[in-house]
This record gives sequence, structure tokens and C-alpha cells, in this order.
Amino acid sequence: MLREKVQEALEKIRPALQRDGGDVKLVDVSDDGVVKVRFMGACGG
Repeated sequence: MLREKVQEALEKIRPALQRDGGDVKLVDVSDDGVVKVRFMGACGG
């Protein structure tokens, strides 16, 4: 359930990141609620 909510939130911000030449990918959501994402492209640094 939490993973789906995080993915939905990322989908909302993804267009803005892509307009700026980047992207974001959901890597993991742990059982204790830690979310790991990977920023790509212009957002990577």
C-alpha cells in the first residue's frame, strides 16, 4: 500500500523533473517506511 502511494506521488512530480532533463525512479520502500529513490539525468547531482 505504501509503495503504491509513493509511486503515485512520484508520478505527480515526474513531469516537472522530465521538463528539466531528469527523472526519478522508485528503488525500494522498506517495511519500516524508508523510501529510496534514484534521481537521473540533470537531477542526478
